[in-house]
Amino acid sequence: MDITKEFTHISLCAGYGGIDIGLKRAIGNVRTIAFSEIEAYACANLVAKMEAGLMDTAPIWTNLKTFPWKDFYGKVDILSGGFPCQPFSSSGRREGDEDPRHLFPHIVKGIKELGKPPIIFLENVEGIISSKLKSQGWSDPIGTPVLLHVLRELERLDYTATAGVFSACEVGAPHQRKRVFILAVANKLTNQGWDIVSSAIKRTDDNRTTSPLERYYSREYRTAFPSFRGQEQYEWEAPRTILYKSFMDDSIYNRLQTFRNKPRLDKQEDRKEETSNFTDASKYTSPHEHVQGLSESEMGGTTNGTPCRVDTGELFSSYDNRTDELRLLGNGVVPDTAKRAFTELWQKLADPKR
Repeated sequence: MDITKEFTHISLCAGYGGIDIGLKRAIGNVRTIAFSEIEAYACANLVAKMEAGLMDTAPIWTNLKTFPWKDFYGKVDILSGGFPCQPFSSSGRREGDEDPRHLFPHIVKGIKELGKPPIIFLENVEGIISSKLKSQGWSDPIGTPVLLHVLRELERLDYTATAGVFSACEVGAPHQRKRVFILAVANKLTNQGWDIVSSAIKRTDDNRTTSPLERYYSREYRTAFPSFRGQEQYEWEAPRTILYKSFMDDSIYNRLQTFRNKPRLDKQEDRKEETSNFTDASKYTSPHEHVQGLSESEMGGTTNGTPCRVDTGELFSSYDNRTDELRLLGNGVVPDTAKRAFTELWQKLADPKR
């Protein structure tokens, strides 16, 4: 494992790159050499970040099942992936290993064909803990918890593996977003290799530097998330309602502006005023009229909104791709959660080595 200059990394099911960013914050010099992501909007997001210099420039393979693993044999230090959660999520059918979106077997195949990278870092929802194998053909019997099966499979590949549940609220986010993170380290990793990674983690903590992505979104962390309903919006937020002043008289326009910006103390009074205001102005603020036109792609070509910004509090800058952006955000990994998970799980595995 020659990582004296940089850690080479392949990102599977990359989404908007939350794990990638988290790894860079955890151990510093990580170079992503390939991505795998099937969602078109997520791919657009990654490409936009690459063009803005916020992420490593690397090819994106859209089908993990056909990923050319052998082309990267012996060239990968870290393999990461937030493999699909739908088979295990409590909001779905929970078909587990019988769901065609269960991609962990393909990841196992990839690990073998890559030459067993020294470090494997995976993520999924809490449902993977309670979900159980439903069909035969696996190395473990029917009824085995899927998380336990994943850990055992990694151990069968000659790794030492562990897992933990980490939440976004632990790193300052205003929501829970609990996720299971799995870290596996190859038993072939030498003591020197352990020391190199441990030193990189300590060096990153001691010499905290601002990443390009953080510099791009330079604002206090406490204001990095949109304001709640009833609070005054931050200057960087997209407006909740676009008011068409040219279509309404000044009195209604001014009433709406005052209502949007005032502190809301009396809920009952606010509710009455809100009803009055929006009854008077409803004909000016229909959902269709909110959209002032299509936004031009930051990549050029077809319209696809502004994908490079959906991993921050700026939820959207137009209504063109709101559903895609919400879906991408909902499935994404908070970078600081990934950083915390990797750091703590690594230290857990490293302790016996000391």
